[in-house]
Amino acid sequence: MKGVMIQGTSSDVGKSLIATAFCRLFVNEGIRVAPFKSQNMSNNSYVTIDGKEIGRAQGIQAEAAKTEATVLMNPILLKPRSDSQSEVVLLGKAIQTLSGKGYRESFYEKGVEVIQTSLEKLAEDYEVVVMEGAGSPVEINLKDRELVNMKVAEIADIPVILVADIDRGGVFASIVGTLELFTKEERDRVKGIIVNKFRGDFQLFEDGVKWIEEKTGIPVLAVLPYIEHHGIDGEDSLSLDKHKNMRKAAGLDIAIIDLPFISNYSDIEPFYREEDVSIRFVKHAEEFGSPDGVIIPGTKSTIRDLQVLKEKGIDEKIIDYVQNGGSIVGICGGYQMLGERLIDPDGTDTGISSAEENGLGLIPAKTIFQKDKKTVRAYGICHPQTGLDLPMSGYEIHLGETIYTSNKAPFLVLDHDKQDGFYSENGRVIGTYLHHLFHNDEWRCSWLNERRKAKGLPQKESMSYKGDRYDQLAEEVAKSLDWEKVKKIVFEWKK
Repeated sequence: MKGVMIQGTSSDVGKSLIATAFCRLFVNEGIRVAPFKSQNMSNNSYVTIDGKEIGRAQGIQAEAAKTEATVLMNPILLKPRSDSQSEVVLLGKAIQTLSGKGYRESFYEKGVEVIQTSLEKLAEDYEVVVMEGAGSPVEINLKDRELVNMKVAEIADIPVILVADIDRGGVFASIVGTLELFTKEERDRVKGIIVNKFRGDFQLFEDGVKWIEEKTGIPVLAVLPYIEHHGIDGEDSLSLDKHKNMRKAAGLDIAIIDLPFISNYSDIEPFYREEDVSIRFVKHAEEFGSPDGVIIPGTKSTIRDLQVLKEKGIDEKIIDYVQNGGSIVGICGGYQMLGERLIDPDGTDTGISSAEENGLGLIPAKTIFQKDKKTVRAYGICHPQTGLDLPMSGYEIHLGETIYTSNKAPFLVLDHDKQDGFYSENGRVIGTYLHHLFHNDEWRCSWLNERRKAKGLPQKESMSYKGDRYDQLAEEVAKSLDWEKVKKIVFEWKK
């Protein structure tokens, strides 16, 4: 197998973004390339064409590689359900919920087996595999049974490129410290270093590059700039945390309810490309204010997150806001919260059989959680009763079924005949199971224009969220990257 693994000195150094750029750079040279991450921990997931669930980063990387995403590209996905437990998704299907200790003790051998099999199958169809590690590869307390860094590089027998984040400080110590904690065999596998998220004049870091190379004996392949507004979906909660601190002075104020176990937060990322829209996250009742629109996103733990909203008094703020003319959209778990009642007969949402909770009562419906999760891509249009003749696409990932108790008012017609969601008479209360709702450019523009109109702001024309973002990213990375040396590392690798 030919390939390369992108490892980092810590989490959130930019591994996913660099792997995405590598996928596009390889495929643009006519090389059949596939992404791979053996084990991903994230509630931001992606639905494959056959209705399976993988980490969103690998789905995005597959798009960059101009190939169809499959479960082989991320055979193990861990979706946190609490501070101590995660749902284990194996080859695209949820199989059980385990504690961290339980996972390490009972799943390691099975994990190694499925990783080996997945790599063997990918090698049959692709010339190069771009792999991504997770966190730091030298977490001493985890190394003996890790399934995502050097162990996987050894299984595949490929070289490693180490990425460090200069923006957070301590870049020299993070590089040298990581290399020092590797065994000799692991260190010998590292064939290049990338310094990421550099701000300012590159010439001011030339001495730093020289020091790193002299100290480690490993070439610095790139000093990459801090790339803002790249339009590539974030992988995990750390990328979301950065967005929470990116408020801007803008015409529209959109409030996102900050759920403890928020999932598929890429649903809101298109708003960061809208110049007159400011996004802020509401974690406490006193932060609610008077927004122009409110979004309740998806969650991996609907009832528990709803209980947290009630404990903090945010539920009362939401209800009062809507009753006084506010506009709200609930997506997936957020849609379920908007209803009258949530019922969990088998404990699939809460872990407690027969658990029930009153919803916000803003939609005449109840949700019953089921044992089997629905994961499917979806395509359709706005329901005729909305008065909106707009195409829609996205995906569904949910356990519950939401049933109207009265006044049926669907929002969408998906896959020709299936009605989804709720759309109030004035469009101020909307609920749907469709993730990536706001990635539909015409719909997002229409919804925002209604908010602009209400505030007396000028209307805007629809803008493309995606565009040619992968080529733009690859071009930006290639400016600072010794791509020829990267290819030499990949194709001439020998132990």
